Amino acid sequence: MQFTVSSFAAHAVTVLPHEVTISPNSNGLPGISQLRSIVGASMTVGLILAVLALIISAVVWALGANSSNPHLAGRGKVGVLVGLGAAVVTGASVALVNFFWNVGQQV
Repeated sequence: MQFTVSSFAAHAVTVLPHEVTISPNSNGLPGISQLRSIVGASMTVGLILAVLALIISAVVWALGANSSNPHLAGRGKVGVLVGLGAAVVTGASVALVNFFWNVGQQV
């Protein structure tokens, strides 16, 4: 029997599975509940550190503005923005992952 490229491609299409349906399985591995606890605790630590960074940056911004030091005031402003961004990303991380998971499922 002679195989050509087109007949091989047609045969390969019939052999490959047509649809793969895999969904997250929370019972597949031991320790999933502990991993969820660790992720939740790290989110809490991330939020606490973001608030700490925001407070420290606000103090640096105030000291820079009161001492007529534009470089220090600018660094404080950047720190405030970074702290706010970190808090937003940490707080919205679950929603972001779920959003992109749903987008990926529609592809």
